[in-house]
Amino acid sequence: MPRITGSYPDDLDLLIEGAVEAGVFGGKSDALREFVREYFEDHENERIAAAVALYERERITLGDAARLADVDRWTMRDILREHGVALRLGPADEEDAAYEVEAASELEFGGEDSDDEESRANDR
Repeated sequence: MPRITGSYPDDLDLLIEGAVEAGVFGGKSDALREFVREYFEDHENERIAAAVALYERERITLGDAARLADVDRWTMRDILREHGVALRLGPADEEDAAYEVEAASELEFGGEDSDDEESRANDR
């Protein structure tokens, strides 16, 4: 897990310490993780902006961007296009390819089996 070093006002530090001492959080790190998590849960636009920026800088894949933005891949593609970000096509790695295969296998097409379509094509 990445570590972040930073500074914040003394009053905020005291509040965090008090919350830890009151048993609200297990430690300062737990408190800060919760604050950041809640911020992004409550601020959808900022979460999407972060995902777009990371994708644009080729730091994450489309699947990662969708997960961070809390949308599906198709919606993320639309969001990226709206922001003028060029899509990188094709899977980035084996995990991305496996996700694509799984997603494709869940698609449903019409009511007919492909075997029936093949046999009709052969009858022609």
